[in-house]
Amino acid sequence: MHIGTFVPAGQFPGQGQGEALHRALRSAEAAERAGLDSVWVAEHHFVPYGVCPSAITLAALLLGRTRRIRVGTAVSVLPTVHPVALGEQTALLHLVSGGRFTLGVGRGGPWVDLEVFGGGVEAYERGFPESLDLLLRWLREPRVGADGERYHFREVPVVPRPDQGLGGPEAPPVLIACTSPASVRLAAARGLPMLLGMHCGDEEKADMVALWRREALAAGADPEAVAAAGHVSAGVAQVADTREEAVETLTKAMPGWLRQGLEAHTTVDGRARSMRDPLAYTEMLCSLHPVGPPRLCADRLAATAERTGIGRFALLAEGSGDLAATELNIWRLGSEVLPLLPRAAAAPAPSDTTPDTTPEIAPETTPDDEGAGTGAAP
Repeated sequence: MHIGTFVPAGQFPGQGQGEALHRALRSAEAAERAGLDSVWVAEHHFVPYGVCPSAITLAALLLGRTRRIRVGTAVSVLPTVHPVALGEQTALLHLVSGGRFTLGVGRGGPWVDLEVFGGGVEAYERGFPESLDLLLRWLREPRVGADGERYHFREVPVVPRPDQGLGGPEAPPVLIACTSPASVRLAAARGLPMLLGMHCGDEEKADMVALWRREALAAGADPEAVAAAGHVSAGVAQVADTREEAVETLTKAMPGWLRQGLEAHTTVDGRARSMRDPLAYTEMLCSLHPVGPPRLCADRLAATAERTGIGRFALLAEGSGDLAATELNIWRLGSEVLPLLPRAAAAPAPSDTTPDTTPEIAPETTPDDEGAGTGAAP
């Protein structure tokens, strides 16, 4: 099993934006010290739910501040960025980090971001496959041109080429945030692993993995690669001496963050949106994920892995909203929970061609694929 932390850089009530970003940096450094495998950073625009507007930029900083841990985006939202620009940045980070970077991408939501960045509703509703395919070509081919509905340009050389690293010709790992059968099929057809949101229970995640496997095999994928696919399950983690203490920590802090952050989202076209009650949603997350004493946390992670076939986790550890409490939570996750889990042999995550999951906590009822914690993500 590979355990990582999910970092949305949430701005909790009463906090400044710099405080949220500082906690994100410290969380990544704490995760490396604690022996976790990975850090996953989220991306949002114009809302306090998460104050990092560029997951790949923050990932670059974290790669420079760490030496061992893998860093991934959960996720970079394709409809608001040019796929070639994202591909160039991905190749750069892949090469200079020695292969420690993983690119997670998603469709995002119908937010005003689409208006600001010029993608429009079409980029959200229909343009994701074209953008994804152009991005993948950029990461796999020496020269790329485009003649699609949205992107048209003459063939140009890929510089830097991600297969020109000193360690060999391995491509950067890529995965897709999935919240619907359509996105699962898209990921499977391209042999890409999934990032599954924290709003999902084990049964739903198991169904999505089963669908991915059927679709990947039908598309001609190698059965061994399909069986070894490194999907990522997002969740919440809060380690405490008792279950009651852990739940209390989250139910005191997370509902205020959710309410303030998610209510700030504005749809691009005025479409109606609804949101679950933040307290009820927090309580649901506590019931699904490793929240409680170390043995309970380990048992829940092991049970999820057994039921779903997923062995990689991105766990939100900043649910208290407090820096010191977050660092302690990460330390306990590494020192008290990890030793109770079966551990995979240390190795780099596989490439996107050999299948290797925001983010966010999104209690929206209209599905989309923004990121790790998302169920429909704001």
